[in-house]
Amino acid sequence: MGKRISRTVPVAHTLLGSLLAGASFSVVAQGQTLPAEALDWQAWSQDEAPHQLCRGRYVMPDYRLPAEDNPETLSVETQEVDYAADGEALLRGDVVLRRGNTELQAAQMYLPADRQRVDAEGNLAIRDGQALVRGEQATLMLNNDQASLRNSHYVLYAQHLRGQASQLEQTGDGEYRLRNASFTTCDPDTNSWQLVSSDIKLNQEEGFGTARHARLEVKDVPIFYWPWLRFPIDDRRHTGLLSPSVSFSNDGFDYAQPFYWNIAPNHDATITPRWMSDRGLLLNGEYRYLLEESQGTVEGGYISSDDGSNNGDNRFEGDDRWYIDAQHAGSLTPRSNYQLRYGAASDGRYFDDFGDEFGNSERVSMERLAQVDYRGERWQLNARAQGFQRLEDPLSDSDKPFYRLPSLTANSDWQLGSGLYTQWRSNATYFWRDVDERRVPEREAAIGTRLHLTPAIGWRFEQPWGYIEPRTELWHTAYELDYGDRVTDRGTSPSRSAAVTSIDSGLVFERELELRGRDYRQTLEPRLNYAYVPRTNQTQLPDFDSRERAFSWAQLWSPHRFSGADRLGDLNRVSLGVESRFIEDASGQDRLTLGVGQSIYLSDRRIDSDGDPDTLPARPEDSANVNPLSRYQATRDRSPVVTRLDWQINDRWSAGYEWLYDDQREQTERSSVDARYRHPAGHVVNLGYRWEIEGFDPGVVPGDDGFRDYSREEWDLSLAWKASPRIDLIGRYLHDQTNDRALEQLAGVQWNDCCYGLQLVWREWVDDNDTARIGDDFNDRGLFVRFVFRGLGGVGQQADGYFEQAIPGYRPTPL
Repeated sequence: MGKRISRTVPVAHTLLGSLLAGASFSVVAQGQTLPAEALDWQAWSQDEAPHQLCRGRYVMPDYRLPAEDNPETLSVETQEVDYAADGEALLRGDVVLRRGNTELQAAQMYLPADRQRVDAEGNLAIRDGQALVRGEQATLMLNNDQASLRNSHYVLYAQHLRGQASQLEQTGDGEYRLRNASFTTCDPDTNSWQLVSSDIKLNQEEGFGTARHARLEVKDVPIFYWPWLRFPIDDRRHTGLLSPSVSFSNDGFDYAQPFYWNIAPNHDATITPRWMSDRGLLLNGEYRYLLEESQGTVEGGYISSDDGSNNGDNRFEGDDRWYIDAQHAGSLTPRSNYQLRYGAASDGRYFDDFGDEFGNSERVSMERLAQVDYRGERWQLNARAQGFQRLEDPLSDSDKPFYRLPSLTANSDWQLGSGLYTQWRSNATYFWRDVDERRVPEREAAIGTRLHLTPAIGWRFEQPWGYIEPRTELWHTAYELDYGDRVTDRGTSPSRSAAVTSIDSGLVFERELELRGRDYRQTLEPRLNYAYVPRTNQTQLPDFDSRERAFSWAQLWSPHRFSGADRLGDLNRVSLGVESRFIEDASGQDRLTLGVGQSIYLSDRRIDSDGDPDTLPARPEDSANVNPLSRYQATRDRSPVVTRLDWQINDRWSAGYEWLYDDQREQTERSSVDARYRHPAGHVVNLGYRWEIEGFDPGVVPGDDGFRDYSREEWDLSLAWKASPRIDLIGRYLHDQTNDRALEQLAGVQWNDCCYGLQLVWREWVDDNDTARIGDDFNDRGLFVRFVFRGLGGVGQQADGYFEQAIPGYRPTPL
């Protein structure tokens, strides 16, 4: 049993656990590593191991000495102690020293008479709950922040990090220096990679470190060298290089190297030079700022004299190409916010050529916006100026969107009691766009002001067994227009007033039942809806923002055939439907929802985009410029039968189904089937089928870029399978059945190891050139690789966001 001594001594917080607490950067040493057990390594049990990436973890053993009430107390336990006459002490045997959370073990320790330092040697170990440091010999100053260890090994428990250094010194408060040092996050005895440096300096106060003559070794083979390297050692942002991105595709070699600039705690910027072998050097940048009452970003890109593409589309060869997107948002008062945004691109193909990951660009427009809103207890007010640059090329005048300069909105609601309510909706907008008004349809040639008022009154009577809601809203729209150089006999101050009347009602029947040993509550919910909109002459009205809606389950119950305010579609119809839900008593979850409905039309629908109440749409055999279904849709006496199904089969399988069937012509107009599998381990499978008859969308006519001159039939299979904690397999196949071609093929594997990760993905896809026509489509393909050294960074294109979009339900394991 050793001797125990406790004494309160003024000792500085100097232990090297604090040194290493920030080292999740990149350093590891030369020389042989210690056995795993000497590094506080604990292997996983047989039950735990199959679910872990690493073979074990670092776990600090229990303290040898108990904690003292006073954290400044210095406790010592030793087998032997020799005191000199002047007060010097030599402790031998299994010596243990503890102060606060820091414990020092050594075979021998020397304390001089002034107790200003500790000299320790032999089987040396320092632990502080966060890290372990071992070495042959150490000198620790007890009254200042200085220490020195020779031939040290260190471990950071939480970061799963270990390393070595021939000389480890604490040179000041939170400042350290390591010579001939190395670092890795790999398990003991498995140095798949390590970073080696002759001289490393760490500054915890500033949160960064520097290394000279640093080299990255993979399996002890040097593969990269930095004469000087700066890296973060905590979560704070620091100026420096970020992980580069590298990819290969039909277009050639693509390399991007981001540089992060930490300007201030509330300002930063990322500058990314990107070299593309076929196009040249593109410079991207992003600036972010956060102020007390506002925040914003400014991003952009620029390439001088585009060299053209290897895929043959060189229409912009030799042009300077660029984009900018600036956003700012803030608060004026607790009830009022504002937003500012300006976006612009040199051309409509910029993001198709230089855009997002894996050749996929989601941007379809660049917004310009200035907006202020107010949310009061009664009124909601909004004022904005807004416009969009549509990202298509070529872009016809008809496809250019209108600007709103400005648009003013005021809305309010009043509950009058006993179910009676009123609403006020109002908007005044000035519409403008820069086009040749002589080259667009007459209804789109005007610019000007629109005042749109829609007050409404309604009454809703609702009980557990059902409800009824009659409602009337008045649509009053007035214009002041300017047709410029367009010769027209249309009026410049047209207006329209009409009432939209509807009655919605439903019943709810319930019963309890048992299926396969489980209790359910089944509902039967018939619904009846009547809507009447008078036929109003709108031929003099412009078309700023209206589009006829495609039929769906929601349209069964809506009195509005058009979006926007410029067209009010005539309607006299009755909709009937019924839904049934199976609600599981134990969980309260809807296990099955089944609905079927149909509309009965009591008159033709004559109003189309032209607004003529007296003329039906032309027959497709008489005009090639009309939607092939528009005449039939306007004159049919009943809508397609709409059937929908949402089925939660069990905790892993679910399915959805929608079917629009024309019982008069005995043909399907649109259908979709989706089956989804979700496993708790992360496995995901999605199978989808979609069919849509040619011309189904009445808002798209031949000549529009979005018009398909064929019935659309597609299959979509995607999966992500976590074969093990280390291996993710991903894939997608999207097939165009109509044209017998693959729209997208993707296959990849992600390998997740304890200290590195690898992502390898092959993708081939169809670029549609911003149109639905197949004649101008072309194929593109690429092989994408990402390699990550855990704790150090990686090389390659980050693809997680694209995977989550392409494979619904998949959550990639972070690399």
